[in-house]
Amino acid sequence: MRFRPIASLSVAAVAALLLAGCAGSPDQAQTPDATGDAGQCQAPLADAPAPEGLTVAGDFESKVEVTLPDAYAPAELQRTTLIEGSGEQVQAGDVLKANFTLVDAASGEVQLQSIDSAPDGMDTLISSQQIFGASLQCATIGSRTVSSFPAGALGEGSPAFVLIADAIEELPTRAEGAEVAPVDGMPTVTFADNGAPTITVPGTPAPAETRVENLRKGTGDVINPGDTVIVQYTGVLYDGGTVFDSSWDRGEPAQFATTGVVPGFKKALEGQTVGSQVVAVIPAVDGYGDQASGSIPANSALVFVVDILGVQHAPEAAQ
Repeated sequence: MRFRPIASLSVAAVAALLLAGCAGSPDQAQTPDATGDAGQCQAPLADAPAPEGLTVAGDFESKVEVTLPDAYAPAELQRTTLIEGSGEQVQAGDVLKANFTLVDAASGEVQLQSIDSAPDGMDTLISSQQIFGASLQCATIGSRTVSSFPAGALGEGSPAFVLIADAIEELPTRAEGAEVAPVDGMPTVTFADNGAPTITVPGTPAPAETRVENLRKGTGDVINPGDTVIVQYTGVLYDGGTVFDSSWDRGEPAQFATTGVVPGFKKALEGQTVGSQVVAVIPAVDGYGDQASGSIPANSALVFVVDILGVQHAPEAAQ
């Protein structure tokens, strides 16, 4: 991809780049730590001592001051645990509250302090394919890590950088808001023990406009236009109820901006609160229209059940 210098980006734009960026090549991201045994958590970044002269000052869960060695130019993807937490081990697919501080390795300038826009911690999906997730995967809750990324980690022309991460607390991976009574005429939903939904579509024709109803109402932050959300979801065809996509089947939540989904899904998210669960019936006009998409035929009405687990606010919402 064509890289824009980190310094020219807003905090939210930096976060979006980091979330999209792989921790090295796909082969690197999928290679287990050589020190790990089978069955243990496999960290995507190799453990290594912090380089001499690299220090991090500041209390856990607070802003930090980072001192880097002169002319620091990390050559390898690596991570050091500065504070060993006593909580549960962080696994791929977990959702956390965490703090992040991103520092340009060449200049020592801070490019991102997530605490500025998320004082209680930034909602974070743990994935080895994302920089934030890689910095905490296989650490424990209560830990602070410092990770070094060489130039090019975010694409051609990207600078080397250092990322300090505090793993504050684990969040639920299913909606836990207050239950809301189901509404007549909507699909009925039952749930497995782990929260995965089974959707039964009514025999009546699909509505002409997108219809969204709450199954649970959370008390967390409101989802604003352009925000990035962390969700669990299942989608079925209104005609026949066939599942065409499900984060539950993949084994971990999904993360995307509300601007990156079909209009009906966007309507199901924006204005909702973290901790909520919604069922949305989406006519073809607010879905994929007269175009087929994968296993979704053209002119298909869709049904989604969505658990809203976390949010990272777009710049306008973070002010």
